[in-house]
Amino acid sequence: MKTINKLVLSFFLFSTLWLCAQTPSNPNPPGSTGSSGTGSLASPVDMYVYVLGIVAVLFIAFFTRKYTAAKA
Repeated sequence: MKTINKLVLSFFLFSTLWLCAQTPSNPNPPGSTGSSGTGSLASPVDMYVYVLGIVAVLFIAFFTRKYTAAKA
């Protein structure tokens, strides 16, 4: 690989280590009494994890069959 490709790849690798998509929430402000849970809501994707997994397996099977049939 060329040097510029190595530099770009290393930049993206190290930038993902420092970036955070969401700041952690603090449901209980200091000095208040509340529950000991995190208080954060589940993301909408959490409801569809199984469906997304099945769709991913179907896509893998479809494209594997498509590309092996094209080579034959």
